[in-house]
Amino acid sequence: MTEALYMKDSYLKNWNAKVVSVKDDKYIILDKTAFYPKGGGQPWDEGYIIKDGDKFKVVYVGKFSGEISHEVEKPGLKKGDLVTCEIDWERRYTYMRYHTACHLVSNLLFRRANAKITGNQIELDKARMDFSMEDYSPEKLHTYVNEANEIIQKNLPVTIGYLSREEVLQKPELARLAIGLPKNIKEFRIIKIGDIDEQVDGGTHVKNLNEIGEIEIIKTVNKGKNNRRMYFVIK
Repeated sequence: MTEALYMKDSYLKNWNAKVVSVKDDKYIILDKTAFYPKGGGQPWDEGYIIKDGDKFKVVYVGKFSGEISHEVEKPGLKKGDLVTCEIDWERRYTYMRYHTACHLVSNLLFRRANAKITGNQIELDKARMDFSMEDYSPEKLHTYVNEANEIIQKNLPVTIGYLSREEVLQKPELARLAIGLPKNIKEFRIIKIGDIDEQVDGGTHVKNLNEIGEIEIIKTVNKGKNNRRMYFVIK
């Protein structure tokens, strides 16, 4: 199984790897990768797999049957090739900033309104969060985001830890998604923001809240108590 380097270091931009398999001349599995596969509302990473100076652009990364597959735009890579890899860092870093911002906002939604996340989608120019919230109003959402911006100014660290399934089940607030925990995972990666938030998560994040910038709501939508929606940008 591919070693997911992004799980330990979101700032890794370049690394060496070995091609484990090639399917249809374009679907590449590496022995280790920092390319993030699409999932959890965070888009896939793009960048290059490089062999002997020849660059193979990575146009899609997904996870299939537990393996991370990299789709490249041209043939030429073979099983056993030793390659170097590089991430489109500007793209990745934007997603990191948005993802950590989503965690901070979801923490406030949970603590202030007992709202759980029902869906989310990060893009390069905005993020969308869907959530259940009984006592809803756009004014309250603006209040929560203002509080989030105040917390950002505290420069809290964002760290990675791990807990067993049993430990997570004893702390249900760690699983902020309405769908609950995946059934086949025994150890969970935990993203912690200072001493104010802990969440189960497999995505990429910044190291300090001050890297986010400022969060600004651009649109709110009320689709019923189990389907509220908010769009925001970071500046």
